[in-house]
Order: sequence, then structure tokens, then C-alpha cells
Amino acid sequence: MKRRLAPFGFTAPDRATATEFWVVRHGESTWNVDGRYQGQTDVPLSHVGVLQAASLAERLTGLHFDAVYSSDLARAMQTAEMVTERLSGHPPVQPAPDLREIDVGELSGLTVADIRQQYPQYLQDLSADSWGTRRPGGESMEDLFSRCGAAFHRIRALHPGHRVLVFTHGGVVRVAVGLALGGVPAHSWARLSVTNTSITRVLLSEQSGTLLGFNDDAHLENLAEATEADDVLGQSP
Repeated sequence: MKRRLAPFGFTAPDRATATEFWVVRHGESTWNVDGRYQGQTDVPLSHVGVLQAASLAERLTGLHFDAVYSSDLARAMQTAEMVTERLSGHPPVQPAPDLREIDVGELSGLTVADIRQQYPQYLQDLSADSWGTRRPGGESMEDLFSRCGAAFHRIRALHPGHRVLVFTHGGVVRVAVGLALGGVPAHSWARLSVTNTSITRVLLSEQSGTLLGFNDDAHLENLAEATEADDVLGQSP
């Protein structure tokens, strides 16, 4: 029987074999508060970050996920552990180092003001080519997309037809969106603001994907802060 086509002739992923990812950015970190780039530096949650994670845990209480994965950095793992305690069946958190944030190299620990003073050429290059420009001693968005795209497809192959919860970072959430959409125009990456503990849902198959929901942070409505900036595009982290 011929498969029904979605609008505009797009063939949506088959839910029987595709994987639905709920991709969560970690709670606010202490370096988010300080305005310091962190990348892959291991920084814990701030007090607000803990409250954000608790709000997300309350929202997801009792939901079932077939597997839970997390970047192995503390701010992601801490968020994941708080949430999984409230999930149906208390699934274990499986560390996934390949889901770490972009490597910002020499920029780690610096503020925007520091970077403007010490790395003006990098900022010029980033403005000209946000996709291919590497952080000094670190990665580019292209590198991040390649690394984390492979990680998502590795997990997808392990969980066909399942729903998987992933705890990670702002840059990696953008990667998930790009996989779902078949790419994102270069100048749109900066507009994909990702708040702390927001939920982005994507459905991925081997050949296609669909964006089901983006940056859902309704559980934070009663909290004062929900940091959007990160280490990806020269914004305050």
C-alpha cells in the first residue's frame, strides 16, 4: 500500500521505526550566572538551575521513556538525575560524552568582554562564517553538528519506535533541530534561542526527520530566570 504523504509531498518518518527524542538543555550553571563561556568545562548547576530542574521534574513526573541519555558534564547529568527520579520506572541515566557542548577551546572561562579584547579576529571570522569558524583551539558549529549528529543516529539505531529522553546543551539542541529539518540556514542558528531546561521534540528516522516541538519551557513560568544564551554563536554563555 502506498504511504500517505504529508503536506508538500514530504514523507514523514514512520513512527513504528523512527525514534522520538525529547531533547532537554541543562539547568542554569554557575558560569551562566557569571557570563563565562564554558563549553566542555565541567561546571555545576546554580541555585536557579536546581530550581529549573526541579520544575522540569515535576512536569515530567510519571512519564515513560524507553531510555535516558545525558552528556557526561555535571550540569547535564545533575539535571538528568533530578528528572529521572520522577519518571515511570526510574530509568538509568546513560552517560554520552559525544553529546557534550561545543568545545570552545581557549575561550573557556572568558566573558564576552574578554573575548572582544583578546580574540577580535575570531569574532570577525565568526561574523563572516558562523558555521565553519572554529573557536580558538576548539570546534566549529560544523564540527559540533558532525559529532552530535552521529551520536543522535547511533542512539536512534538502538531505539527504533521508542521515545528517548536526552539531557544536553544549547548547541546540541540546535543540532537536533537541524537533523529534524534536514539542515538549518546558516543565519538562522543564532535565532534558535534555547532556554535552560526547555524541551525540544524531534522524530528521526534513518532518512528523514520532523520537528515536533521547540524550546518548550512552560514549566518555568513561575521562575524569574530562564537563561537563553550559550557558547555557540558568540553570545554570552
